[in-house]
Amino acid sequence: MKRIIILLIGIVLCLPLFSNNIQRIDPPMWWTGFENRNLQLMVYGENIAELHPEISYPGVSIFSVTKAQSPNYLFIDLKIDETAHAGTFDIHFKKGKKVLSSWKYTLAERSEGSSQRDGFDNSDVMYLLFPDRFANGDLSNDNVDRMPDKIDREHQYGRRGGDIQGIIDNIDYLKDLGITAVWTTPLLEDNQPQGSYHHYATTDFYQIDARFGSNEEYKKMVDLCHSKGIKVIMDMIPNHCGSAHPWMQDLPFSDWINGGTQYTQTNYRINTTTDPYVSKLDAHLNFNGWFVSEMPDMNQNNPFMLTYLKQFAIWWLEYSGIDGIRVDTYPYNDPWKAAEWTRAILAEFPLLNIVGECWQHSAAEVSYWQSGALNHDGYDSGLPSVMDFYLHDAVSVAFNQNDQGWDSGVGQLWKTLSQDYLYADPYNLVIFLENHDTQRFSTQVGNDVDKYKLALTFLLTTRGIPQLYYGSEILMGGDKGVGDGDIRREMTGGWPDHTRSALTAPGRNDTENEVFNHMKQLIHWRNSNPVIHSGRLLHFVPQNNVYTYFRMNDSKTVMVILNNHPEKQSIDPNRFSEVLKAFKKGTDVLSGKQFDIQKIIELEGKTGVILELD
Repeated sequence: MKRIIILLIGIVLCLPLFSNNIQRIDPPMWWTGFENRNLQLMVYGENIAELHPEISYPGVSIFSVTKAQSPNYLFIDLKIDETAHAGTFDIHFKKGKKVLSSWKYTLAERSEGSSQRDGFDNSDVMYLLFPDRFANGDLSNDNVDRMPDKIDREHQYGRRGGDIQGIIDNIDYLKDLGITAVWTTPLLEDNQPQGSYHHYATTDFYQIDARFGSNEEYKKMVDLCHSKGIKVIMDMIPNHCGSAHPWMQDLPFSDWINGGTQYTQTNYRINTTTDPYVSKLDAHLNFNGWFVSEMPDMNQNNPFMLTYLKQFAIWWLEYSGIDGIRVDTYPYNDPWKAAEWTRAILAEFPLLNIVGECWQHSAAEVSYWQSGALNHDGYDSGLPSVMDFYLHDAVSVAFNQNDQGWDSGVGQLWKTLSQDYLYADPYNLVIFLENHDTQRFSTQVGNDVDKYKLALTFLLTTRGIPQLYYGSEILMGGDKGVGDGDIRREMTGGWPDHTRSALTAPGRNDTENEVFNHMKQLIHWRNSNPVIHSGRLLHFVPQNNVYTYFRMNDSKTVMVILNNHPEKQSIDPNRFSEVLKAFKKGTDVLSGKQFDIQKIIELEGKTGVILELD
């Protein structure tokens, strides 16, 4: 009897160590049919390193098992060959010959045509949507018990409760405006104790934040957007995670995070990438420093981390069916490893578009990051697209300048575009007046509706992929000087307690409707005119703060005149005879007015025309 009691006690003492000890496996499931037949599973569980895994499933085999420095991780490398079929199999974890734990793992088939999915391009008009501040469609998920950051609508950095259901409820609003692609800022779990509303501090790379909804709701949103002809772009962050990520309490390897758990601030000096005289110290601080104290810098030079990051991106593309990626803080990653990350994604989705946030202020700097650039060091980021911050800088000042110099006012736009020779593909740059990190453009122009509409006309007729920011369509205000929360205000009408809704025409005031209708008219016209998507751009040096340019293809020529002068200007068409000699008249897309383009064109101050030439 005594021996039996001792044996039972021994069994009980062993149970916490080996019974149901697997807490998580990433990725949570996978697919057959990828070009890369390898899959690396990161297994987490108490003392899991003491066990060895076994799989018996046709077409799936283990070719490597790596123990991490922490005893609570195992990295299992699988080969999924061409004979593997969709199904569920057991991963048995054994000690000696005895199975002490098991995990069911699922393989699915790739969606038909998944590898040939088209990405966003210059035929699209992109709408940047900040989920927490756009619309609250489900009040029941505003607060989640296990998540400490609760609703606080009074504080500019507090959560407001916007969610995926709010986006779903307003997809028809976006469709009516003419939007063809939606980029949401991150929706993945951000379980920071405070300030989590922006979601750039990921704490789970495979889970939509419960305060936004669920993975299934996200996929539902994507499917609904597709049914309306709207593409979806996911914001991904391979550079950093959140300091509240569970692995920060138990790192697999000491170099999983740059600096381990010791906060070291980045110097924000992206130029260290291209600086021929850069010191190792400065380069190290840019690439390996933490973005802020709440955002530890993930080390892509750790091969297991790099594989983890590749797989999470590919997982979301296949799971959700999204059409593109926006990459946050791209130049803060290790450049060569980030390029490897990008190429791994494009190997599985070769037609996809990926745009990188490369916040620099000259064409020479921005162009370095677009794939195909002839860089001095042979570097190629693999990014098909980058965000054109240089043009954004020019737009930010152009419409406030009345100086008649050739390089001021709209001359800033001409001068900036004249440097497009530095880009591998300027027509695939994402262009914008404002985004979630910049000053609201309405504030830039002092809420001057004429200036605002003139800038919108430029944005929607020049080269590149135009990106709007939620609220741009109603002249939404906000001042970055007050704080980032102020440029991320609640969308009027997105909450049940709002007294009016700018998401409907009756709910908008006269000024809002004027801006909305101008934008809507322009977008719908742009959507049906390929000449504005990819037609050749030809422009003339501005005079008297008037900028004239043409978009041309084999079937159509469009003439755009932007009079940024506060007074009426007379435009002599003879100056543009190299294009206009083949035409007699032009019809303004905005007003329907017809112009005899062989005669002087009179244009009121702070106005523009878009002439379809005949």
